[in-house]
Amino acid sequence: MQTAFTPPDYGRVRVVGSFEELVTARFEDGVNAFCWPRRLPGNFAEIVDQLAAGEGITAIEEESLIELSLSDSGNLARQSLLEDLRLLRAQERDPILNCINGYPRDDEPGAVVTDVMSFHADSAPIEADTWLCTYHGACSEGLRNEEAVKRIEIPETRAALLEDYGGEDDEGFVEYLHDCCYDLHYAATPEATPFAFGLGNLWRIAVDWPGSSVPPCIHRAPDTLPGDPTRLMVIC
Repeated sequence: MQTAFTPPDYGRVRVVGSFEELVTARFEDGVNAFCWPRRLPGNFAEIVDQLAAGEGITAIEEESLIELSLSDSGNLARQSLLEDLRLLRAQERDPILNCINGYPRDDEPGAVVTDVMSFHADSAPIEADTWLCTYHGACSEGLRNEEAVKRIEIPETRAALLEDYGGEDDEGFVEYLHDCCYDLHYAATPEATPFAFGLGNLWRIAVDWPGSSVPPCIHRAPDTLPGDPTRLMVIC
């Protein structure tokens, strides 16, 4: 069974007590993340071991999950996964269950690294949010908006990006930053204290979309190394 979760003590995260409350909660008054803390029963490590996913990110089909021959403890974990998939699909979401043994990195990292291990915000052209839960392995981390600065606003970083752009710091440069997603990545301030999303907790976080009433939730994936436990998570 997974350990209990201590919610981060700050105003942008609100803890809820049920899936229904998670669905109906509103992003307002600066709150940009909702967390349904849970202690899920069962052995998720057994599921990960049997799936035996290779390097990188492997999407797990529900049929593959159902076909696993599991102990009673492993079956309890599987039932939790299947129930989460059912709940999310009932909300017309398209959940993806992933086994993760490392994330792609920028082939030629420049002034701003844009992989998912960098603190970043998700974005969308219309109203949207992101749902995620980690069941095994390292969990995601969040960063308070007050303890973050956009990397493009750091003078030396902006100067390096401008040099790469090869033009003036004008509307064209701003469009270039947006097209390359540089404007979605953040650096932690020296006093920042990132917080863990925890295992088993289902999160719904705000993204950067036109007209949003709250700033997006800044987060990152764990920087896993060879030999680290496989990460099992759902995201949509």
